Amino acid sequence: MSNSNTSGGIGFTGLLTILFIALKLTNVINWSWWWVLSPIWISFSVVIIILLIIFIIWIVAQFK
Repeated sequence: MSNSNTSGGIGFTGLLTILFIALKLTNVINWSWWWVLSPIWISFSVVIIILLIIFIIWIVAQFK
């Protein structure tokens, strides 16, 4: 008997991006495309910053 659980889906950032794109294309909002797509690049930026912090902590730990 196999028990497998999979988690997937679009997630909050994906839903927010789709919502912003739909609002932009229907002229409900008059934002630039930079802000419409901001959930994607803000999430990407947060991940990069966290990885940089972890890398810096790892480098400092190597010298101790």
